[in-house]
Amino acid sequence: MNILFFGDIFGNKALDETIHFIQTTDEGKLAEIKIANVENAAEGFGITEAQYNKLIKAGFDMLSGGNHIWDKKEIFHFITKSKIARPCNLPSGTPGSGWQLINKNINNSAHPLKIGLINVLGRVFMNITALECPFRACDKAIEELKNQGADLIIVDIHAETTSEKNALAHYLDGRVSAIVGTHTHIPTADERILPKGTAYITDIGACASQESVIGMSTESILPKFLTGLPSRGEVSKKPIKLNAVNISFDLSQPSSGILKANRIKRISQYEGKLII
Repeated sequence: MNILFFGDIFGNKALDETIHFIQTTDEGKLAEIKIANVENAAEGFGITEAQYNKLIKAGFDMLSGGNHIWDKKEIFHFITKSKIARPCNLPSGTPGSGWQLINKNINNSAHPLKIGLINVLGRVFMNITALECPFRACDKAIEELKNQGADLIIVDIHAETTSEKNALAHYLDGRVSAIVGTHTHIPTADERILPKGTAYITDIGACASQESVIGMSTESILPKFLTGLPSRGEVSKKPIKLNAVNISFDLSQPSSGILKANRIKRISQYEGKLII
């Protein structure tokens, strides 16, 4: 069984190309579970209900958020009934849920597989004062998913620093199936299976224009760095590079507790060509 997890989808063009990938490529069509981080889908800031419906209709099973998940205020009207996991370490009473759990029949199995997704925000350099500890918040989310019978758990750690992501990975190693990093939009080359069996990558990267500043056009961003004055970022219209990971599981092998991955592989596509 394969799970395909896409990094931050940045803007409408990237969203459309991501959908095209899962519907037309072997990597996309053969993956039984499809997940994406969508906090930047609405031209870099949040996600609209129309975009959410488009992704679910196209075949995505679950979606994850981050610090920009609230930027489109309409999300308050649909997140509670959605398949979006918003950060689990936001204060009690925040709309939506920090985790999602779906039932999925894999290869006509007698019993559906219960697959959980947790989204959590890092605290280092994120400047969100109300965040709870991401480590302890994940403890609670994992316990909740296990109580609901989860067979497999994926964690999306949306954070600035590689150190915080690595620390959480080692803290959760062996207790979840996979941990993937998002937020910095730049893919890392450290995908691996950790010592206790959890698949990990520090950052998947983004589904965004490669010739850009993490998704925004260079023309709109450079003045901010050169002058120190505010400038309005605009989504780059140049060709999109898709970044994802394919996480594989061998369901024929007996397992006690949470399922562990046997492989994690980076996938990148630029101008219609797979480059990894």
